[in-house]
Amino acid sequence: MEVIIVDDQTIVRDGLVTICERLPDVEVVAAVGDGRQALAAVAEHSPDVVLMDLRMPHMDGIEATRHITMDHPGTHVVVLTTFIDDESINAALTAGALGYLTKEAGREDVDRALRAAARGQALLDPAVHARLVALARQQPAAGSGELPAGLTAREAEVLICMAKGLSNREIARSLFVSEATVKTHVNRVFAKTGSRDRGQAIAYAHRYGLG
Repeated sequence: MEVIIVDDQTIVRDGLVTICERLPDVEVVAAVGDGRQALAAVAEHSPDVVLMDLRMPHMDGIEATRHITMDHPGTHVVVLTTFIDDESINAALTAGALGYLTKEAGREDVDRALRAAARGQALLDPAVHARLVALARQQPAAGSGELPAGLTAREAEVLICMAKGLSNREIARSLFVSEATVKTHVNRVFAKTGSRDRGQAIAYAHRYGLG
């Protein structure tokens, strides 16, 4: 697995390089200090995963994540930051990040998040997940009882499974349908929720209490 590390603090960046290079089958192909450099590095190396800080000069992690997920769909982003406020979390997930860790994360947490992202699966820090759940509970319930975005019951089930971090194959096994059917439902969920990828769909699911 090829990884790029993006953080404006040299000591943090060097520490992350050391951690990631000690993980099995992980190669750090670049380590850079801001979003602009991240875009250039991704264009050059086409890594599997980018480990992305949020607050950086020149271009922040949100904007860089947005560009990466739009222009390089084969590269996934895991955010690693000190910020776990609702605005930062929602902005990162909406921009397309698949993972969101705090800098309290340990080596094993980073390992799991990188591998999940490389498989196209989401992995959120427990504190981040708790904030999303709390935010979803604050949303007013729909009076009509209808599902958001006109989702069918089956599409909502698929979205809930996505929010749990399940892959298409795992969703298929859980719902006793074919993987091709799951892919069809996932594409419809993307279209109805206005999501470009799983990260945005998962953010939508949490926003409406479906995850």
